[in-house]
Amino acid sequence: MVVIGLVGRIGAGKSTVARRFAELGATVVDADRLAHEALAEPGVVAAVVARFGPGVRDASGRIDRATLAGLVFGATPAHDAALADLESIVHPRVRRRIEGLLAAGTTAAVVLDVPLLVQAGWADLCTDLVVVACEESVRRGRLEARGWPPEQIAARDRAWDRGFVPPRPGPGTWSVDASGDPTYTRELVDRIWRALRER
Repeated sequence: MVVIGLVGRIGAGKSTVARRFAELGATVVDADRLAHEALAEPGVVAAVVARFGPGVRDASGRIDRATLAGLVFGATPAHDAALADLESIVHPRVRRRIEGLLAAGTTAAVVLDVPLLVQAGWADLCTDLVVVACEESVRRGRLEARGWPPEQIAARDRAWDRGFVPPRPGPGTWSVDASGDPTYTRELVDRIWRALRER
């Protein structure tokens, strides 16, 4: 089985690359979706409320992700500690789900769309890494279009920088430019796909 891990900053274009791999026949595992599902588990809800207080619940008793994001993404050491605590609650559950999907072996190619793949130490799950590059001005424009406040963007970037070690160039490490024309990005993904299928 080929397991492709996507590496790139938030807003770089990983989702675009993942969609193209899916169109070509790969199974895409969206770690953000798995994390959202984990946040609905009663045990996780209890752990998050115990750490962050009852104010992180909405009127229906679910975790309010926007409120939670405001607590963990910020410029202070307290924000950093809060993010680490949240990751310690959610990440092990997401990792177990991914490992279960890979162990099932029901597909020949899997793409792991994990925001902090390298930083979380999950690159070991992958046979190949695809580094998604993007011009900084383009990436910033994409993030601003999401309506996030500047301090939250800066905090998410700091979370990316913490513990990131660039993958070594060589066999098994690929690069895709997702800055501009989507057609060009898709062509780059197609080349990688062909190379992996012929390997």
